Amino acid sequence: MNLIVREAVPEDADDIVRILTPIIEAGAFTAFDTPFSVEEERNYIRNHPPRGIFLVAAREPDGQILGFQSMEPFASYTHAFDHVGVLGTYVAETSRRQGVAKRLFEAMFQAARHKDYEKIFTFVRADNPAALSTYRHHGFEIVGTARRQAKIKGRYVDETIIEKLLTEE
Repeated sequence: MNLIVREAVPEDADDIVRILTPIIEAGAFTAFDTPFSVEEERNYIRNHPPRGIFLVAAREPDGQILGFQSMEPFASYTHAFDHVGVLGTYVAETSRRQGVAKRLFEAMFQAARHKDYEKIFTFVRADNPAALSTYRHHGFEIVGTARRQAKIKGRYVDETIIEKLLTEE
């Protein structure tokens, strides 16, 4: 599959919502519990933090977005965490296991280093072994478990805390 990975633009909101809505509605793969409107997504892209990175993987030649990653600074209330970004990864159900995530991770790691990030941190639902496997395949390590971290459709869900160091210590 021929893909191009690029920065997201507000015009990508329709495709992003098309990917994200079924994932949220399934209630099994993310801690998001309410779908976003196209306008909400468009505003999120427009207002993404200056040090944030929002990438989409678009199929060529038609430009259809098959997946995306969004990373933001870990915290804005102190500079102590300026080297840490928080990442989310989403791939359309019909495009999984076709190299979309691989291309996104490669581009994200490069962009993150360019913006002086040294570590990427995230949570993965403990009941989502496929996502955890994907992150681990790309060098993330498990650092803990947040018990009863999310409550989705009345059910508590643990989240696995993972991180990837981008620099040598």
